[in-house]
Amino acid sequence: MRLVIARCSVDYSGRLTAHLPMAPRLLMVKADGSVLIHADGGSYKPLNWMSPPCTLTEEEGQWRVVNKAGEELRITLEEVLSDSAYELGMDPGLIKDGVEAHLQELLAEHVTTFGEGWTLVRREYPTAIGPVDLLCRDADGQHVAVEIKRRGEIDGVEQLTRYVELLNRDPLLAPVRGIFAAQLIKPQAKVLATDRGLECLTVDYDALRGMESDVLRLF
Repeated sequence: MRLVIARCSVDYSGRLTAHLPMAPRLLMVKADGSVLIHADGGSYKPLNWMSPPCTLTEEEGQWRVVNKAGEELRITLEEVLSDSAYELGMDPGLIKDGVEAHLQELLAEHVTTFGEGWTLVRREYPTAIGPVDLLCRDADGQHVAVEIKRRGEIDGVEQLTRYVELLNRDPLLAPVRGIFAAQLIKPQAKVLATDRGLECLTVDYDALRGMESDVLRLF
């Protein structure tokens, strides 16, 4: 991972245009090729980013990041304050608590819980900002990102929002909608999810456990 702290401005062109005026920011270049731009505020969400696969071209005072869809991030560097790189190695991934991990496994096995005709694309679908619990296709063939929690709160909705925004940048997946699935979803989380255009599903863990296959499996 490469971390660059610099005074810079950023221009994005693609499905829309966006501009970040000159200011000190953190530029993060990850081993998978993704480029993320962070400020010191605004929580953990990047101000802008480019998902892999993309190409980074460095010129004097300027970076150009272009993805396969032709979208471009142009980063103009006024002053580089720090530039360092670290080898983080292979990450073991997030280890969920037993119930949450088992809930993900059960919903992947019984994906028609979300609706008839649904199919599973992949569990732990990788993205530049972390794995999506389930990536599915509904009966109409539209991609759906599913975030699964034991207890659904606002931070889970924020997490799903970021995944959906990122996946919708991929023309091979878009349009992508999101479902927030949990055993219990707090009212505030439901309100936020609805405002973000996300669906909520309250899952009966015990009922799903009763649907488990009788076939013996070796883990």
